[in-house]
Amino acid sequence: MEAFIIKLLAFAVAIGILVSVHEFGHFWVARRLGIRVLRFSIGFGRALWRRQRAPDEPEYVLAAIPLGGYVKMLDEREGEVDPAEAHRAFNRQSLWVRSAVVVAGPLFNLLFAVLALWAVFMLGETGVRPLVGQVAPGSVAAEAGFRPGEEIEAVNGEPAPIWGMVMQALAEASVSGGPVRVRVRGADGAPVEHVLPAGALGDMSEQPDVLKRIGITPNRPRVPPVFGEVLPGEPAAQAGLRPGDRIVSADGQPMTDWGDWVAYVQSHPGQPIHLLIARDGAFRKIELIPATRRLGERTIGRIGAVNRPLPESETARYRVDYRLGPLAALGSAVTRTADYSWLTLKVIGRILSGRASVHNLSGPLSIADAAGRTASYGLVYFLKFLAVVSISLGVLNLLPVPVLDGGHLVYFLIEAVRGSPVPDSWMEQGQRIGIILLAALMGLAFYVDISRYFG
Repeated sequence: MEAFIIKLLAFAVAIGILVSVHEFGHFWVARRLGIRVLRFSIGFGRALWRRQRAPDEPEYVLAAIPLGGYVKMLDEREGEVDPAEAHRAFNRQSLWVRSAVVVAGPLFNLLFAVLALWAVFMLGETGVRPLVGQVAPGSVAAEAGFRPGEEIEAVNGEPAPIWGMVMQALAEASVSGGPVRVRVRGADGAPVEHVLPAGALGDMSEQPDVLKRIGITPNRPRVPPVFGEVLPGEPAAQAGLRPGDRIVSADGQPMTDWGDWVAYVQSHPGQPIHLLIARDGAFRKIELIPATRRLGERTIGRIGAVNRPLPESETARYRVDYRLGPLAALGSAVTRTADYSWLTLKVIGRILSGRASVHNLSGPLSIADAAGRTASYGLVYFLKFLAVVSISLGVLNLLPVPVLDGGHLVYFLIEAVRGSPVPDSWMEQGQRIGIILLAALMGLAFYVDISRYFG
């Protein structure tokens, strides 16, 4: 229950921040360009809180349904306007002014992403050094020339000093579908470049463990199978497991590494596992039934427990602290925002063309889950999450779909070509089509979420 509340709160905070940023873009630019704003609302439906400082000032509203927001401007198409105020109506503005107001929402989302990533790069993060452990014989990685002991330095020219950044770069490369250039430092310290062939990474929504796909096992410290934290209400706690318990065997199979134990749990969703554990110098038998969870097309097991951290002396060699100075961080933030924006467009194009699975879509359930997880990991991870979702929100709103900001920009383009505004009948028909398309997309996203979590 506690985990659910954290996810719900993190989701509400994330949506509130990103919607506020988007709508503030419309609001701020409209006011600066002389348009009268009647209402600035975060959320839809019944107003929970409202404030208006003066009759000529905007009304600020917090509404009951926090899944969006809107900025209402003075507009002759939506009601009568005092002739003395007509010059402040949105519909009376020049084409470039209206276009600037519309594009400001998505633009502010992208600017917010730059600021969030700038903070991320300056705050820095601690990750695991990307050392190659084992390379499976005959695998894609072996054919590309990877060798045990190498350290990955860059993927397609982008620095990747920790495994998290390597996986992020591989995810982007999997969307592009082209060859992947991986620069490594060999055991002798000499730089070497390996090239993975086009298509080798596959669709990571279907097979998230891309390292296993290409045949690489990371070189990581061996972690004993000892429980460090057992989450209340989860299968491990329900079975009676406690922090400090050491797993001796599972179904008679010896367990010497936490990674092997995780793999065993994931391969036994909903199936009883008979454990032999060591506790306080004595052995105990415990039956554990992992819960089920959808991960792409797979169903995996999970028990709600983490391992006991290793001593500092055993992890120092594998740990990397990565951070940048203010100027370098700003440049990286701009580049990363542009890369993510382009990646989002590529994913949308591949889904529409049938070259990528719809499991690349994320609905409210997935977003809420990611919000809760990243918030629990810390500020840097939550800022990363906000940046990625803000980029997605900005890019999606620029798509040429009626109802979205991009649809309005299309109308303005047609107006510029015709020399006169688009007829109201065209806009009404477009609105209906746009609502149907958005409803279909949301329905599909909900379906993917439900199938992902409940099979």
